[in-house]
Amino acid sequence: MIQSIAKATFTTANLDQFAQELNQDGICVIRGLFERKLIEEWAQAFDSLFQERQNRPGGLAPREQARYYLTFPWIAPFANTEVFANSVISGILNRVFAQEYVMVQMGADIPLQGSEYQEVHRDFRPLFTDQILTPLYAVAVNFPLVEVTAENGPFQMARGTHRMSRDEGLAKVATGEIPLESFYMQLGDVMIRSPLALHRGSPNRTDQPRPMVVMGYAMHWLHTPKVDLALPRNYYESLPEQTQRLLRCEVIDDPSEVRAETYINFKY
Repeated sequence: MIQSIAKATFTTANLDQFAQELNQDGICVIRGLFERKLIEEWAQAFDSLFQERQNRPGGLAPREQARYYLTFPWIAPFANTEVFANSVISGILNRVFAQEYVMVQMGADIPLQGSEYQEVHRDFRPLFTDQILTPLYAVAVNFPLVEVTAENGPFQMARGTHRMSRDEGLAKVATGEIPLESFYMQLGDVMIRSPLALHRGSPNRTDQPRPMVVMGYAMHWLHTPKVDLALPRNYYESLPEQTQRLLRCEVIDDPSEVRAETYINFKY
């Protein structure tokens, strides 16, 4: 059992280590980054939002058997600079991205009871070809709204497979040379991972949803047409200019506008 802590403090050396792990392994896990109260507020708001989206045509994007994706609206508690522009997360991203980067996505992956193992996949194609190893150009930042256990669908990933071709990585996973590791998480824990590392979702065998928040960040030149952010104009204009530059978003006048979820094709 991972011990839960209210809030951790991180040094420059910690950030250097997280960045090294992310570059080398394709993943780093930051224990206790967010306060438990913050996560509980998100979880309560998520429950209401998920129920509403379930009853709306197109409110959820189906992602295989009993698994869904949901985009968060930019309202409280989700619109929180302490989360999407968090100084620890930014400190790590500043170390692994060679140029300016932008936030392009904020939603949740939600396996329910009846979900199954996904096929092992990547979330992105290689930047050029599998034969050209490139620095990190996109990452996913994930944190759960419930404790992640062996029973409710932990994320599974093969470390280091972002640094090899897909075929080589799949072969090493098939033989067991590189295991698919399950990542168990407590409230407040955050993982940052390369979407090129081979991974899969596992079954949720409980009767409660397992929402995992995903915030996507990418180099400023990367085209990301399958995900988007829509921010209310009054909220966007209240942000400092530096924070505005972090967000690749559409600024809208009517935040009640209903949009269908479209992020379905995500496996490569």
